[in-house]
Parts: sequence; C-alpha cells; structure tokens
Amino acid sequence: MIPAGATHIRVTDNSKNYLALQNGRSQFVINGNWKISIPGEYNVAGTKLVYRRSADTWESFEVPGPTREDLHLMVLATDRNPGIEYEYWLPPDQYALYHGRRSPLRQAHHTANYLPWDRPATTARTTTTTTTTPPGLLLSPPDHTGRQRQYCQKDFVFRARVLGKLYRGEETRYDVQIIHTYRNSFRLEHREFLWAPNLCDCPHLEEGKQYIMMVRRHINYEHTLNRILLEEDSYVVPYRPREDELLRPLETLCRNRGPKRPAELRG
Repeated sequence: MIPAGATHIRVTDNSKNYLALQNGRSQFVINGNWKISIPGEYNVAGTKLVYRRSADTWESFEVPGPTREDLHLMVLATDRNPGIEYEYWLPPDQYALYHGRRSPLRQAHHTANYLPWDRPATTARTTTTTTTTPPGLLLSPPDHTGRQRQYCQKDFVFRARVLGKLYRGEETRYDVQIIHTYRNSFRLEHREFLWAPNLCDCPHLEEGKQYIMMVRRHINYEHTLNRILLEEDSYVVPYRPREDELLRPLETLCRNRGPKRPAELRG
C-alpha cells in the first residue's frame, strides 16, 4: 500500500508480468479485471500517472504526487517475478504514522517475492515502506591512488552521463544514463538513480557531462530495500579516454562481475 500524500512515486518491473494499480476503493485504475491498459498518462488519486511499457517487457509507473488517496500496487502474474523496484516519499509526520521513527538512510525499494502462476493471470498484492534521512556526510575528492582497490571492492563501476539532479531532504538524487559498464555485481538499468547523503554537491557532478563512477549498493537491515549510494570515498572522475585505458586492464584482476550485464548504450 502507498499511503495518501506520497510523492515522487516510481515503480519498475522487468518481467513478463504486468503491474496493476488499485485506488483506495479497491478499483483497478491501471490494468486488472483481465484487461491490460495502454501506456500513457492517467489521472489517478488526484495527480498524474505516467504508465510506460516496452516491447521487451520493461514496465513502469511514475507519479509526481501528492496522492489524495491510498494506492495498492499489484502484480498480474504470468511468470515468476524477478523483483519489482519501487520508491516513494512521505512527509515526516506521515512517515512516523506508517513506519515508526526509525531513521536509516532513505532508499529505493526492491522486492524479490513471487506467487505461483498456475492460472494464466493471477493478482498478487505487494507492500512497501519508506525511511527517513540521517544527517548527511560531506564527500571528499576521490582518491586517485585507490582506483584499483575500489574497482575490485565496489559493486558497480560504470561510465554515466548526468541527466539531472534533485535535492530531497538532506540528500541529493542524481538521475544518470548508464553508457558503459566495466564491472557490475548486480543488475543495472539504462537509467538509474544515485543517492548522495548530503546537499554540498560532493562530489561535484555537472548535468550533461560524463563520469567514471565506482559505487556500491546499499541494502537496509530487513534486506527488502536497496539503492545505489555515492559514499564519502567513492571514486568519481570526469570521463576521458585515458581513464578508460587505465580501467580496462583491471577487469582481469577482478573477476567477480555479476552474471547479468546490461546492454550498453552508444554515446
């Protein structure tokens, strides 16, 4: 359930299943009732919802909010569910009401649960939580001598273009386009959010420019939520051909690349 008042709602799925959404009156507003909606814009809970679906099974909801009623995220299951990623934001008073007063780092949501699919399509309900933000840490400039160490230790090493930046509470969220992956222990999409627990632009990333980044995945205590985190010691440098040449040989030293390598983009 996504409570009324939520903002910046983002849900993604990459399977043969279909996302579905119910309003607070248990009425399907996207998919459901054995019908599949066409991608586009919908008026849901007093705000606009953008529904996207590609030919290769990728699917998403994006809702700026705030919502005027509770929303219930569902799955029309025709296949095993590899995981749905979702996130939303709540005002502090509403967060305390729904989730208590714990305050780990805010993070994007991820689930890996699925229901058996003995029927052509079944509806499975999912739930979500949000968290609040601790005081941010200032990020220092990257330690260039730690290139090899971080290449082997961090979960992701990639080249990315910064598409946008948004300040949320005491954090900074970067919207980036993944252009090339050198190493990834976990799946990456073509576009991802990176989170820095500060507002100081540390490290300083300019929109439209490309960078080499070595970052890690952050998972909450319950192992239900995850996000890509820019840490204090994250290796982040502007992209240049020389940096690419220095990184290529490191692949032979760190052979724990993830089993799923995302398709790479040109640019």
